[in-house]
Amino acid sequence: MSKNNKKPIVAVVGRPNVGKSTLFNALAGSRISIVEDTPGITRDRIYADISWLNHNFTLIDTGGIEPDSKDIILSQMREQAEIAIITADVIIFLVDVRQGLTDADAKVADMLRRSRKPVVLVVNKVDSFEKFEVDVYEFYNLGIGEPFAISAANRMGFGEMLDEVVSHFEDKEDEQEDDDRPRVAIVGKPNVGKSSIINKLIGENRLIVSEIAGTTRDAVDTEVVHDGKEYVFIDTAGLRRKNKIKEELEKYMIIRTVSAVERADVVVLVIDAVEGVTEQDAKIAGIAHDRGKGIIIAVNKWDAIEKDGKTVYSYTEKIRNILSFMTYAEIIFISAVTGQRLNKLFDMIDMVIQNQTLRISTGVINEIVSEAAALQQPPSDKGKRLKIYYATQAGVKPPTFVFFVNDKELAHFSYMRYMENKLREAFGFRGTPIKIVVRERKSDKGDK
Repeated sequence: MSKNNKKPIVAVVGRPNVGKSTLFNALAGSRISIVEDTPGITRDRIYADISWLNHNFTLIDTGGIEPDSKDIILSQMREQAEIAIITADVIIFLVDVRQGLTDADAKVADMLRRSRKPVVLVVNKVDSFEKFEVDVYEFYNLGIGEPFAISAANRMGFGEMLDEVVSHFEDKEDEQEDDDRPRVAIVGKPNVGKSSIINKLIGENRLIVSEIAGTTRDAVDTEVVHDGKEYVFIDTAGLRRKNKIKEELEKYMIIRTVSAVERADVVVLVIDAVEGVTEQDAKIAGIAHDRGKGIIIAVNKWDAIEKDGKTVYSYTEKIRNILSFMTYAEIIFISAVTGQRLNKLFDMIDMVIQNQTLRISTGVINEIVSEAAALQQPPSDKGKRLKIYYATQAGVKPPTFVFFVNDKELAHFSYMRYMENKLREAFGFRGTPIKIVVRERKSDKGDK
């Protein structure tokens, strides 16, 4: 599996008012995607995709719930640091040159140092290095390496800081290159039975299970062997008991979910059959959809539902309506208690991965596209009609298609959605999103 598939995660930790959100927004710029009909959580700006040189990574803002009183600040920061240590590949520790070195900074620095995770110490609000040079160097006392001086508000000093951040990615990328086992993230709201499902999968198959050694974060990865094939299950629930993180803080759940989803090939979203699909489920689904991951919706506790001949059908309809932005998702009805249909999950995971990595030849794609354009005429505006010159597949995970057209403005969302549906009719692509990129290419014939 290609290393680009799993983007490194960078988390920002720091006291209230040191400028975490300013830094986050400055780096994220306009790259926060808001997909037309995804109830994703991108609007909440908890995470953003950042590109620097040839590196893409996900930036996570752990701030958010800022306490008022001084004594909660330290426990608050510890909690943020704990989340960052569990989920991130690199941690940016942000301090404020104007407030100087505080006791809370020193205590959190100790935690970060012990975590053995790469930490980049960033001193914010340095609008003139000459003026603040001595104050910046004071932060060497934290013992976590060289302080990088920046001004988030004026966007100064970002280059050196980002160079330092991405310099820690290399080992991570090499490490992942050789591991081609399917990685499956089990995600969902608290108490929907995520851990029970993993425990049942382990028990049912009399498996060789080993906790994968490594960082704290990887301690919740479980290797499972089914029919001679190895899978790695990433469980976000396993973190709860170890770290007493306030489960009710939705923001924290979202951060951990982003981290698990980022590292997975296929995401299994567990929904409580009794409760039905909630707004929180839709948010979690939105993350996986935004990230282009394969998706299976597992409706757990199915044994607790009164059924008649139409129950599965009507329940499926309900899910499809609420999660209308991901009609491609596979749905399976299971019970972690009785083990009902759990073994089918493996076949479904294999199928979704196959669809995620499916490659279609350019010739075949263009046959489908020209047939679709003949069936439904492309849109036009002021006498100019959209022309699709040709389409080609540019990548997998998720399958990504590039359409070359005469005028991008004419390639309306609804028409491209129609094209996506035609590609799905022809090739299936069950369980995986499809990404369509429209590129403009001026024709030699001088289109009107």
